Amino acid sequence: MPATRRGFLASCGTTAAAAAIPYFFSTPRTLGDETKAKNDRITVGLIGSGSIAKANINAAKDWIDLVAIADVDADRADQFNAKFADGKAAVHSDYRHILERKDIDVVHVATPDHWHTKPVVEAMLAGKDVYCEKPLTLTIDEGKLIRKIQKQTGRIVQVGTQQRSDFEHFIPAMAIVAEGRLGRIKKVQAAIGAAPSSPSIPVADVPKGLNWDRWLGPAPVAEYRFLTDPETAGKETQQKTNCHYGFRWWYEYSGGKLTDWGAHHVDIATWALMLNGQTAGPTGISGSAVHPVAFKDGVPVERDRYNTATSFLFKVDFPGGTQMVIRDDTENGVLIEGEKGSIFVARKKLAGAPVDALKDDPLPEGALQRVYKNLPMQDNERKGHWANFFHCVKTRQEPISDVHSHMKMLNICHLAGISARLGRPLAWNDAGERITGDDQADAMLSRPYRKGYEIEHASS
Repeated sequence: MPATRRGFLASCGTTAAAAAIPYFFSTPRTLGDETKAKNDRITVGLIGSGSIAKANINAAKDWIDLVAIADVDADRADQFNAKFADGKAAVHSDYRHILERKDIDVVHVATPDHWHTKPVVEAMLAGKDVYCEKPLTLTIDEGKLIRKIQKQTGRIVQVGTQQRSDFEHFIPAMAIVAEGRLGRIKKVQAAIGAAPSSPSIPVADVPKGLNWDRWLGPAPVAEYRFLTDPETAGKETQQKTNCHYGFRWWYEYSGGKLTDWGAHHVDIATWALMLNGQTAGPTGISGSAVHPVAFKDGVPVERDRYNTATSFLFKVDFPGGTQMVIRDDTENGVLIEGEKGSIFVARKKLAGAPVDALKDDPLPEGALQRVYKNLPMQDNERKGHWANFFHCVKTRQEPISDVHSHMKMLNICHLAGISARLGRPLAWNDAGERITGDDQADAMLSRPYRKGYEIEHASS
């Protein structure tokens, strides 16, 4: 069922306009109708069975048969199998068994960030379509490889930036931009919060059932660390570790909030610029970041605690004078400032004079559909994002969160991370996708893969 005008207006804080703001939808062609027959259902193999996988498979469950699960944590895989496949899925410690199966149509990659690129590339080369969690890559050069292989194979790849399928807040905001209601955009701001710090996290015994070496995979060898806070024991988000969930706060495996939430809000800010005609990428980035540990040559000198930025403020310059700001110290969301007006959009908010003006001057019919590439729409962003993906798997259309537009914004997030770690501004050649005038920084566009975990057939 389409999202209601009431929900949209409440999120804007504009109840007086309830009868006046049209919220146009063509009748959504839901995938639930398309997959009623057993032979129309999509067979899925899952790589990584943590909390994000739970949310995603739950959203997609009406349309899929989950037939295989791969995870280096056997206990997690077994629990996931029991809950989401009635114990009937094949369980593997090595995801390559999933790629070998001819009966699997789609692979969902829900691993930690440093384990995204390798299975995504290998799945495409194995003829699978892929839904991968955000951020798509750990480095800029990984993004170049994924885009190359996607073009080569023609596989459908959706990135899990589900805000792109939110028809209560983000899609209307993008429609306001696309219809010229803000005029030329002068500045966009993505406020994304900062990563937590931690005390020293001691080396601990690897939990039974966890293949720690394989969890590390392409990353350098490191000792497993774990610290339990007695007051929050059992709550994954509060346990201090360099493994499940906590991997987000270690540059070895992620990019901290710059990529974790940047993949959401920097994505929206970049999308707004593109809809406004700013197709050229950035020319450079400057700013500052505070880290909980010291760095030398871009590498943390302490290895026993979280190391991603706990505070930051970056300015990204674009041709023509447009600027993007990425910060942690204001209300979480995206501020879009144009010559005619400004709007603020977040997961539960859409506000600004151009929003209020819709009461008397509504968006034209079809404005939301055009922003959404005229693809079928649903009212729940996570479920709708999967519906969008499955529709594109069937039609071979480009999904709403494709790898090429995703990497345009993720390159910015990665540049911010490199600038943060080195503590200096960077100049960027967008056409060549290189950092100029700084060989040390340019070398950080990639990271070596540990022996035995190289991407198979990456040169194909």
